Amino acid sequence: FKEKRMEGVMEENTERGTSVAVKGEAAIKPEFLTTKEKFHDLIDSEWQGCKGETTGESDTPEEVKDTSVGEPEPKRVKLDPEEEKKVEKTDRKRFRGQNKSRPHTKPTTYEEKRLCLSVIQKRECTFGDKCTFYHDVAAYMASKPADIGERCYLYETFGKCEYGLTCRFSKEHTTPDFQTTEKEDLVKAFEGRTLTKNNLSKDLQFRLRKRSVAFKKSEEYLKTLSNNKDKKRHHGNDNPPPVKTLGPLTDADVTKLRPCEKKQVDFRDKLYLAPLTTCGNLPFRRVCKRFGVDITCGEMAMCTNLLQGHQSEWALLKRHESEDLFGVQVEGCFPDTMTRCAELINTYADVDFVDINSGCPIDLVYKKGGGCGLMTRTRKFEQIIKGMNHVLDVPLTVKIRTGVQEKSSIAHKLIPEMKTWGVSMITLHGRSREQRYTKLADWDYINTCAELASPIPLFGNGDILSYEDAVKARETGVSGIMIARGALIKPWIFTEIKENRHWDISSSERLDILKDFTNYGLEHWGSDTRGVEKTRKFMLEWLSFMCRYIPVGLLERMPQKINERPPYYMGRNYLESLMASQNVGDWIRISEMLLGPVPKNFIFLPKHKANAYK
Repeated sequence: FKEKRMEGVMEENTERGTSVAVKGEAAIKPEFLTTKEKFHDLIDSEWQGCKGETTGESDTPEEVKDTSVGEPEPKRVKLDPEEEKKVEKTDRKRFRGQNKSRPHTKPTTYEEKRLCLSVIQKRECTFGDKCTFYHDVAAYMASKPADIGERCYLYETFGKCEYGLTCRFSKEHTTPDFQTTEKEDLVKAFEGRTLTKNNLSKDLQFRLRKRSVAFKKSEEYLKTLSNNKDKKRHHGNDNPPPVKTLGPLTDADVTKLRPCEKKQVDFRDKLYLAPLTTCGNLPFRRVCKRFGVDITCGEMAMCTNLLQGHQSEWALLKRHESEDLFGVQVEGCFPDTMTRCAELINTYADVDFVDINSGCPIDLVYKKGGGCGLMTRTRKFEQIIKGMNHVLDVPLTVKIRTGVQEKSSIAHKLIPEMKTWGVSMITLHGRSREQRYTKLADWDYINTCAELASPIPLFGNGDILSYEDAVKARETGVSGIMIARGALIKPWIFTEIKENRHWDISSSERLDILKDFTNYGLEHWGSDTRGVEKTRKFMLEWLSFMCRYIPVGLLERMPQKINERPPYYMGRNYLESLMASQNVGDWIRISEMLLGPVPKNFIFLPKHKANAYK
């Protein structure tokens, strides 16, 4: 009923040629407004007309349409209390949070049978007759899916493609007798150059799994914790230790244990891209670096998984050479594992700072005492910060929320304590765990906390989607701003902020951004079928945010606000309309324009159900 009512308002406004603001909706010029049915009719009919021109392939397979989720329900208009009671609980909760039960299809499943790695590397297969992969190159090439395009980005950029015959653009660098070619001048230019750092070596992985890695500094610190416990056990509260302490370590202890100076990083007045789970991957961060972001940070990594040598977790620490000010974010809830993890990163990774995640709201992390849970476990939090600080040669930063409960902020009580614990920088997201992304971030509270944090820099985070939002944020006492969803919706926001302007970016320019992401993805994850589908998956996750962007030229009132839902509108051309669709099938169409048709058994459900549009 509510959806029909809103559509009716939009249709009525369009027919009259007037614009009446609908609560919770962005104000778009009336000539561009349309209805849901008309919007999808146009998208489908024009796609049928132009298919083959962009990809040269057929339309999205029916299997994809059946297995994909459609667009989220429109945001519910707030009802009167009496009407609100009538709304069933199931309807209220249907589109909240994450798709927790979504299928996790491994990219390897998209290939029926792969070419053996020994053939690509030109060596003898260690499995011999028991190997289940192809060794007959001609047979493999006959069964391999058709190439996506004629030009291989890796071959064009680096002079050779390490994926050889398995590359989905292999025609460019494969001879008729299935030999791979190289461009010697380019190969020589990149010789000895490390483009991606912080890779997990096989030797370190083996030693982590065998628990043979030494953590001398960590053991030194953890010993002081156990000694303090023993003192308390023997002396009790009646006989305090002769030296006054604030925690497990005194200033004298720190001086003894920490003779060298930390590396100094100037965080002030910089633009900081938030560590974004799933979407904040290395290719996306490279896109943001092109648009002027100053500080980048890896996705949240679990400290226990890093200590156990999990390849997938170590992948979150990877750093591209373009990331000149880069940190990693770790999550954990115990002083021993977090301290050892910090020492591990300090020894084996190249980072400019390490960040503690004390703001993660998800149940999996919170219920173990990590993420937001650390804010209420101050004793453990103190031990973690002091322990990590003791073993690190780089600054230690912390990301927090206002608190756990919506009406009970505790960040202002915690910040003065953190100053004494040795934190180099604090980032505050202006919402509580309970709020998640509902309601606006509290920038007045962020300002109060910034004053309390001084002289330690405090970065504010929440609801920044335009340079005007950034200017207002900087008018508070913050040392800098962190941008999260705003960068996912429009990564060019960093350029807008630095140049103090609204950028009416065209749909073709936005497609070029996606092309860059595609190339960076193929470089990072691979140009074989597995890499292509991994790149597609992360692109689709990103498109679930990017579709919320409304072009500046269509807005009746600038700027677009992050909490305003885009109404149904027609773009200035077909591509602009396609990019405005919140239907998963249309995101897949965009991916097919860049990565070719999806496999027959392809399934994708977005990670988030777009709680902002419930």
